[in-house]
Amino acid sequence: MVVGLTGGIGSGKTTVAKMFKALGVPVYNSDKEAKRLMKRSKKVKKKIIELLGEEAYVDKKINRSYISQKIFTNEGLLKKMNSIVHPAVRKHFLTWVKKQDAPYVIQEAAIIFENSSESNYDKIILVTAPKKVRIERVVTRDDISIQKVMERMGNQWDDDIKIEKADYVIDNLNLDETENEVLRIHNQLLYT
Repeated sequence: MVVGLTGGIGSGKTTVAKMFKALGVPVYNSDKEAKRLMKRSKKVKKKIIELLGEEAYVDKKINRSYISQKIFTNEGLLKKMNSIVHPAVRKHFLTWVKKQDAPYVIQEAAIIFENSSESNYDKIILVTAPKKVRIERVVTRDDISIQKVMERMGNQWDDDIKIEKADYVIDNLNLDETENEVLRIHNQLLYT
């Protein structure tokens, strides 16, 4: 069984993913793998340079600030970037799944609903937190301005829309409660 784990920026997806991992669930982090593929895949790299120019890479390394500045302020470029990276991540994920031996696996992905990719999952878990809390978390974590966080949030759907589509919702404010909810969902998934 393939379970999607999603939530807006700063909701705490990675924290929740770590809790599932601690329970022995294989977790695939799409964001980390996307960055790795952007760095290592010649095919992906070539397409990104064609889209964003040579400045996308500096000394053979991803120029994250340049790429972020370009794509998070231009919806057309963001869509084109996603059309390069997401298929590569999907292909890598499917190869990874075949190597797993567990009742279910989790794919942590920021934009499942926004990409209309919910049909790729048997179940979807949505992690939520109030917008103000999410902004504070990202400003602290990434050392970026509130405006930059808001730009990124603008490319993601509101939780209200995603809640209706998710199979499970974890409100991630109190870590003990979040952990209890993860355990409850884990036990349900084991017997689904």
